[in-house]
Amino acid sequence: MHKNTQLILLILLFTLVTGCGNKDKTADGKANENKGPKPTLVTVTQVKDTAIEITESAVGSIEGLIDPTIAAEVAARVVKVHVSPGQRVKKGELIATLDAVDFALQRNEAQAEVARIEALLQNQTKIVTRSQALVNKNFISQNAVDTDLAQQNVLKEQLTGAKARIDSINHSSSKTRIYAPTDGVVEKKIVDTGEFVKVGDPLLQIISNKRLRAHIPFPERISGQLRPGMKVRLSTPTSTKVVESVIRELKPMITESNRSIDVLADVTDEADWQPGASVTGTVVIGEQSSALMVPEQSVVLRPAGEVVYLVKDGKAHQAIVKTGQHQNGLVEITEGVSANDTIVMDGAGFLTDQAPIQITTSHTAQ
Repeated sequence: MHKNTQLILLILLFTLVTGCGNKDKTADGKANENKGPKPTLVTVTQVKDTAIEITESAVGSIEGLIDPTIAAEVAARVVKVHVSPGQRVKKGELIATLDAVDFALQRNEAQAEVARIEALLQNQTKIVTRSQALVNKNFISQNAVDTDLAQQNVLKEQLTGAKARIDSINHSSSKTRIYAPTDGVVEKKIVDTGEFVKVGDPLLQIISNKRLRAHIPFPERISGQLRPGMKVRLSTPTSTKVVESVIRELKPMITESNRSIDVLADVTDEADWQPGASVTGTVVIGEQSSALMVPEQSVVLRPAGEVVYLVKDGKAHQAIVKTGQHQNGLVEITEGVSANDTIVMDGAGFLTDQAPIQITTSHTAQ
């Protein structure tokens, strides 16, 4: 009886140990399953077949077509310069004043000369009248009257010359007040109060952005494709606005220093554009009616080359691609995918081939 009881206890103990071992194995199996790679959160998009522009871009510089250096037109001392560098001026605004005292004195002298000649002419007119009366009475010959008439004509011409000299002095005097020839910004003040300037001496330089010209060096390999009148989009760091212009002309020679062709395009009335700034020009060379476009962030670099990740059965499948044109945040795929394929967009840089993924939001390439 005692032996039977011991045997039963041993059987119960063995059964208990075996059951615990099976539970541990089941728990370990579930733990191993939970330790698998977690899916990566991504967004997806579709490969879109669309028409695109074939463009070429280059960086150049902006030239101001209106940047006059204001020079003295008369010799005089500078009384005052009314503007400073960096100050914006309007066309017709007084920017400098020169001493006009010398011209006032010359005007007084010329006016006195006019008065003297007028007096002589008045007297000569009376002499001619009397002489003509004597001729009519046959007291003197006609030759005497002709001499008096000639003297009268001389005085008339002298009077005309004296009045013209007054006009000339007034014109020169008006040049002592110097006005801005155009809207713009004072770039440089060359003279200051008290300095004496001669005719032609520079006083100020004004920069205007009313008319600008972009010089853009494009590579010589596309020189045969460029023509005046082609559309070109221009942008500059000083402005957020993209300006559409056309190629005005092409310089006839290839630049030896960088083997490029200088393309010229004009910009008018853009307040934020500045002469001397850099400019990026994009020329539309042509159009392509069909191109497979995807967002740029969908294309990532791997040891195999440029790849995108196709979405199939909850996994990312690597596809090696070749790229072409870049345009407005999109890149052309010339080989490796088909239209309407679903690919990973955001999160592609964190993936490897066959990696599990979890889609959060769907997008379509625009």
